[in-house]
Amino acid sequence: MPPSSNPSPLSDDAFTLELLDSVSKVDALAWDQLLAAQAQATPFMRHAYLAALETSGSASRDTGWTPVICVLRQCGTLRAACALYVKAHSYGEYVFDWAWADAYQRHGLQYYPKAVIAVPFTPVPGSRLLAVDDEARTLLLQGLIDWAREAELSSLHMLFAADEDLRAAERLGLMLRHTVQFHWQDSHPHTSARFASFDDFLASLNQEKRKKIRQERRRVRDAGVSFDIIEGRDMQSADWDFFYACYERTYYEHGNAPYLTRAFFESMQQDMPENWVLFVAKRQSEGTGQRIACSLIAVQDGVAYGRYWGALERVDSLHFEACYYQPLEWCIARGIRRFEGGAQGQHKMARALMPVQTSSAHWLAHPGFAEAVERFLEREGQGIAQYLDELNERSPFRQDNARR
Repeated sequence: MPPSSNPSPLSDDAFTLELLDSVSKVDALAWDQLLAAQAQATPFMRHAYLAALETSGSASRDTGWTPVICVLRQCGTLRAACALYVKAHSYGEYVFDWAWADAYQRHGLQYYPKAVIAVPFTPVPGSRLLAVDDEARTLLLQGLIDWAREAELSSLHMLFAADEDLRAAERLGLMLRHTVQFHWQDSHPHTSARFASFDDFLASLNQEKRKKIRQERRRVRDAGVSFDIIEGRDMQSADWDFFYACYERTYYEHGNAPYLTRAFFESMQQDMPENWVLFVAKRQSEGTGQRIACSLIAVQDGVAYGRYWGALERVDSLHFEACYYQPLEWCIARGIRRFEGGAQGQHKMARALMPVQTSSAHWLAHPGFAEAVERFLEREGQGIAQYLDELNERSPFRQDNARR
């Protein structure tokens, strides 16, 4: 069933649900004001970000991400909204359901198309159901389940959702699935005081981790590599071009085309420059600095998000310097309270990014498969809880209260 701009009445006659084929059909200011009122707003749910995914061709029908922008109104007033995509595959989601799709196929059933409430290619926890209150949030999600059922979609998935979204999902009987990410906090583990400097941060770590980080940083310096940090509107087109060359090359080296197009980042430069910081590695050669690698992070409301990295040549430990140590040092200097390191990567714990549970919610139309998946998720959830306990027992921090 394709999106329709004709409002559909819900169980409460005062509410209507509109399904639009582009976020451009929703007023940008109204969308962003609704986002700003959420408990876990991120820059990746801003109107400009979602619009750039569409207009750049990064997330579109041609790439298997057909946008369905969902708007809940009460007597004509905006009460809730979300970005949903009808998917023909499971790429770019970071909550892996390939085994579910395979099980459907083995039983002669179609898993695709399915629907996801998510930010394409962005495994960042945050608000997904933008709503003025819990009633509107629950009504929006119920309306989407009813729509998915009528459209004969196999399933509906809400990925990396905020706590209030998950509570709405539980009220409606959706199944929860948990994964693990690694986040850094600007907070001394014993005193909760903010770190005064990167050296102060290092002093909070145990000797093994402290020594390892210093060795890795020394290798980069000894290779003649230094960094320039370019913030927000100071990033020029040439800087974005260099970043994209690195980003694109890294994807191709792994045998894949990049998810995001150069046009997407051009929109970021034009519409959201204040949300980006670029760390550029350069190697001294004949008196000049030759750019060789970079990492790009997003920033909003005291939180930084590690997003992209790429290199044109290999230097031992450069990835750790560009993606962790330079951003963490910058975060401490700028008073950024949290750095989210992205999906997966137990190695991040050695850099004091600690394990955090993230959650998604799932509805499957087929009763038999829903029951089987529920049993699977119960077992998987027990494994995740045990994994988190094991990780927390291996803290990289010193066990005493002293600082060095």
